[in-house]
Amino acid sequence: MDGNASIVIHTALTMLAQAGAQPQAPPSWQAWATVGVILLILVMLIWNRVSTDVLIVGGVTLLVLMGILTPKEAVAGMANEGMLTVAVLFVVVAGLQETGGVTWLGQRLLGRPKNIVAAQARLMLPVAGFSAVMNNTPLVAMLIPAVTEWAKQHHLSVSKLMIPLSYAAIFGGTCTLIGTSTNLVVAGLWLQSFPEREPIGMFDIAWVGVPCCAVGIAYLLVFSRWLLPDRKPPLSPQDDPRAYTVEMTVDANGPLIGKTIEEAGLRQLTGLFLAEIDRQGQVLPAVGPTEKLLAGDRLIFVGIVDSIVDLHRVRGLTPASDQVFKLDAPRVQRCLIEAVVSDTCGLVGKTIRDGQFRTVYNAVVIAVARNGERIKKKIGDIVVRAGDTLLLEAHPNFAEQQRNSRDFYLVSKIENSNPPRHEKAVLAMLILAGMITAITLFGVPVLVGAMTAAGLMIITRCVPGNIARKSVDWQVVVVIAASFGLGNALEVTGAAQSIAHSLVGLASDNPWTTLIIIYGVTMLFTELITNNAAAVLVFPIAHSISQQLNVDFTPYAMSVMMAASASFSTPIGYQTNLMVLGPGGYKFTDYFRVGIPLNLTMWTITSCLAPVIWPFHP
Repeated sequence: MDGNASIVIHTALTMLAQAGAQPQAPPSWQAWATVGVILLILVMLIWNRVSTDVLIVGGVTLLVLMGILTPKEAVAGMANEGMLTVAVLFVVVAGLQETGGVTWLGQRLLGRPKNIVAAQARLMLPVAGFSAVMNNTPLVAMLIPAVTEWAKQHHLSVSKLMIPLSYAAIFGGTCTLIGTSTNLVVAGLWLQSFPEREPIGMFDIAWVGVPCCAVGIAYLLVFSRWLLPDRKPPLSPQDDPRAYTVEMTVDANGPLIGKTIEEAGLRQLTGLFLAEIDRQGQVLPAVGPTEKLLAGDRLIFVGIVDSIVDLHRVRGLTPASDQVFKLDAPRVQRCLIEAVVSDTCGLVGKTIRDGQFRTVYNAVVIAVARNGERIKKKIGDIVVRAGDTLLLEAHPNFAEQQRNSRDFYLVSKIENSNPPRHEKAVLAMLILAGMITAITLFGVPVLVGAMTAAGLMIITRCVPGNIARKSVDWQVVVVIAASFGLGNALEVTGAAQSIAHSLVGLASDNPWTTLIIIYGVTMLFTELITNNAAAVLVFPIAHSISQQLNVDFTPYAMSVMMAASASFSTPIGYQTNLMVLGPGGYKFTDYFRVGIPLNLTMWTITSCLAPVIWPFHP
């Protein structure tokens, strides 16, 4: 068990020794103020007019100004292993994206669903299975870009998939002792509190976790169509006046040889369609999905720029212009750039070939957009007109060099348009597999494994350092860190303990009612602070109550374990919920709508099963 877990257990044992020793003091003004600030933050999050990071950081700042938190307590989350792990995992995922490993992963794991329910099932079942035996934070971090790309290829709403991804990882984590760090923390507390008893076994929690997992997946498959938002952007070539015509060549030694158009995924790119194939001078119009690709085929696509970026990431396709291979910079160092031709450009009235575009600008035109019309000529034969939008492949410096040029009205770099480093895809996957193996089988701390993997991604050039720096989603990192500050405020002011004791006191002397309230209190704190902190806070209180009632503590311990791990109704309650907030385009209230019924369902199942499986009076 790592040092953090030992500190957590020591804190809980100290609380356990103090629990019930003296009557609870009335809440201080600091406690009331902390609760008020947190309620204000929740109301503002529901209002959805201010971003999550601004609100939570603002709340922590207010607590510092009021003297409730010291600056050290406020920023303690910046040194938290969970927050650092999430930040480092962004770099690992960037390595997979830059090498095309994400695309491979999505194709192998997720396949070709026929509808959104099938897609959710294909996603949640394996994720829940993997999450039962590995840490769910790196699992979700790895799959977010794969699911995003997969949804785009199959015309699926990504907002219908991101919350199911996070929830499936949480479901799986409740099925085994190693499924989540919270389970290990509760097991450690149990071991030190009851050294004379059998430790909690690997699959003991599965008696409750597996039914909750099955019901949770079924719930999402049935009800998510109504509860989850549909925020798929409507993209089509007609929606964008810059409808580019672009030619791509099937590589002679690439993986697309012999595959049909559909098998290659070339009919699934949103906002792009395959107009025709030029095969050794023979034009094949209205290409069907069963047409097989041959080496040297020239594929003519028409579509919007975002889809052409996706097209350039397909392994086995390269721009048809041989000029691409004559540029100075290696292809992996280039990007796509849009440039609008001005009426003073020397190329106006000339073909791209005669104007020697590559020689003059050290860039290659790979597509041309002209008022939404399709230009039925090869790139080199197109006569340039003022107002044409050129899609260029060039070194990123081109944008800076030509930004104030009289030749172009506008020059803009397209983000994340670097060609993938396909030759390093296997290496990136091996680094990922090594990280997962080290964490899962050899007990390497998640942060250490993630840092090692991120370092290897950079050292082996799977991801350049500048892209690695840009890959970190600082909004997510800041929200996680600031959330720890709110949790600290609840603990240091005694607000959390006062709330817990007050709610548990409502149960009187009925052990079953007490268990129901213990679960509810733990669930509430998990949504507002962190899962481990919630478990540490409630564990000693639940133990003290079980002693007063003279009943076995086992059903209470299992309920605390489940409640602290099953967090669904807020994005700040669990790291994976927060990680999918941005990619899914969610609002805070989306988690309320789909998560609160799920929380109540898990609460009901656990409260009913735990006392039956582990009786109060064995």
